Amino acid sequence: MVEEDFPEYVARSRLILDVAFRNTLQDLIGSPLTCDAPFLVSALSEGKKIRGCLTCIVGEALGAHHGYLIPRAVAIELIQAATLIHDDFVDQDTTRRNRPAVWTLEGARKAVLVGDVIFAGAIRMMSEMSREDGLAVARAIAMISTGALHEPLNTADLGVLLEHDCAKGGQLYEKIIHLKTGILFGTACELGAIAAGAPAGVREAAYRYGLRTGDAYQIADDLKDVRTYMSDGAGMPDRMATLAPALLYFAPEAGPMLLRSLRKGEKEPSDGLGRLMSAVQEPMEREIEGLLRSAASEIEGYFPTNAASRLAQKAPWGTIRLFNGG
Repeated sequence: MVEEDFPEYVARSRLILDVAFRNTLQDLIGSPLTCDAPFLVSALSEGKKIRGCLTCIVGEALGAHHGYLIPRAVAIELIQAATLIHDDFVDQDTTRRNRPAVWTLEGARKAVLVGDVIFAGAIRMMSEMSREDGLAVARAIAMISTGALHEPLNTADLGVLLEHDCAKGGQLYEKIIHLKTGILFGTACELGAIAAGAPAGVREAAYRYGLRTGDAYQIADDLKDVRTYMSDGAGMPDRMATLAPALLYFAPEAGPMLLRSLRKGEKEPSDGLGRLMSAVQEPMEREIEGLLRSAASEIEGYFPTNAASRLAQKAPWGTIRLFNGG
C-alpha cells in the first residue's frame, strides 16, 4: 500500500475535524445577541486545520485513540480562530478569507468578546480533559497574547525596537515568530503527546517538533510577503512594521538603510529596499529548510516506528506545501 502524504492526511482528517469544530463553536457563540452566528461559525470554520491535524498525527504516532485527539485538535483550532478575530481588529483588516472580518459585522466590542469567549472555551475544554491539557493551552494563550501586546503597530514603535535589536544581535525576529506562530504549533503537537499519555521527555520533543514547524511556517508567510512587495510594492509602508524584523534578521548589515526607509515612510520600495528584499529570499528559503529538518530530527528516537510516525517525519514539509497551495 502506498502511504499518504501529509496534505492527503489533512484533507481526510478535516472531514471529521470540521464537523467537531463547527459544533463546538456553535455552542460557544450561538447567542441570539450575536448578529449573525451562523455566518460567523461558517466563516471561522474555514481554513486548512493544519494545527489540529498535527495534534492528530502526533497522537496517532504515539498510540492515542482518535476519540481523545479530536477535542484537543478542536481546542487548538479554537485558539487560532480567536487569535485571528483579535488580530483583524487590531490591524483594522476588514476581510478574512474573502469574507468580512468579525469586527466589521459585530462591532469592535462584541468581536473582542467573541474572541475572549472562544479562548475561555478552549481553556475550559482542556482543563476538563486533564490538568496537563489545561496548563498547555493556558500557557499558549498567555504567550501569544503577550507577543501581540508587544508587537509594533507603527513605524515609530518599530524603529525603537529595531535600534534595540541591532544592539542585541538580531533576536527580535526569533522571538516574534515563536510567539506569533511557533508556540501554537508546538502546543498542538504537545497535546497530541498528552493524549497518548506520553512521558515528559516525549511531550517536550513533540513540542519542539511543532515549534520548529511553526517557525518555518511563519518565515514562509513572511517570504510570501517579500515576494509580493517585490512584484507590486503592495502595502508600503503599512505592512513594513511586520516585515522589517525579518529583513533585519536575514540581512543585519542593512539595518541603517532599513531604519532610514521606515522613518521616511516611503510609499514604494526604494532601489535599496528592493535589493534588500531580493537578497533575503535565498537565506529565508535556507532557514525554512533548516527548521523543517530540525523539526523532523526532534522526534527521532522518541516516536515508535509505524506509519503515523513516518508521516509525522514528512509533515513539516507537507505543512509548507499546504501553505503554498500545494
